[in-house]
Amino acid sequence: MEVGIGLPTTIPGTGRDQVLEWARRAEARGFSMLGTIDRLVYDSHEPLIALAAAAAVTERIRLGTLILIAPFRANGALLAKQAATLDALAGGRLVLGVAVGGREDDFRASGVDFHLRGRILDAMLDQWAQVWAGESFGTAGAIGPRPTSGRPALLLGGLSERAVARAARHGDGWTAGNASMEEFTRGRDRVRAGWQAAGRDGAPHTVVQPYFALGPHARAAAARTLGDYYAFAGPAAEAIVASALTDAESIRRYVEEYAAAGCDEAVFFPCDPDPGQIDLLAEALA
Repeated sequence: MEVGIGLPTTIPGTGRDQVLEWARRAEARGFSMLGTIDRLVYDSHEPLIALAAAAAVTERIRLGTLILIAPFRANGALLAKQAATLDALAGGRLVLGVAVGGREDDFRASGVDFHLRGRILDAMLDQWAQVWAGESFGTAGAIGPRPTSGRPALLLGGLSERAVARAARHGDGWTAGNASMEEFTRGRDRVRAGWQAAGRDGAPHTVVQPYFALGPHARAAAARTLGDYYAFAGPAAEAIVASALTDAESIRRYVEEYAAAGCDEAVFFPCDPDPGQIDLLAEALA
């Protein structure tokens, strides 16, 4: 199983130097992907812009939005151009993970109807295929630039049947987020079945996204960071905090168990923005 690491771009107060050092060090330590998560109404960095900064200081590591909440970015053609631009400038390293999102405040702030988000994403996925295929949209023809390999790698996120069906129809794979083993295996089976029913070759790339913190203050960092980020979830926030992996043994066991369950990649998202966390994670996995 491949192992990636998230950028600390949703931890308030994380600055330029930390983000760039995080990107450089993650590549040097051999991680497969740098990931971002997405939220509008929060003190966090915008994912595509953060990944563009990371692209400028790296050469190999893949750059993934895990996930980008596409529907509150109501202009699908512009989003397709932004993704293609990042992919082209990064040399084809973008992994565009998208989903519908679940926080109404993000949609209110964008002026987009929260209850239409599924239909908006479905329409976007069809439109992106047209844009990236080079179809004409006006007197100047196509919306460029062209992505490096035809289109960015595309992951769909979410645990609902509709989300999994999108992955089977449009994606190169599916991300389960910070899912339990039961949630992951149920979604894995659904997306594999949908993949086969759609007559697609190969198999979907499956991803999970656990939270982690290491070192003497790991549990406090997880409680502070995740407790604040998921405060909107009420009592469920406590379960998310408790799910954070805070010692090397738990991290190794997580990788072993999800690899055995057929997961292709785990991207560990940090609760502490100190770039030293990258080295601690690499050492835990050594």
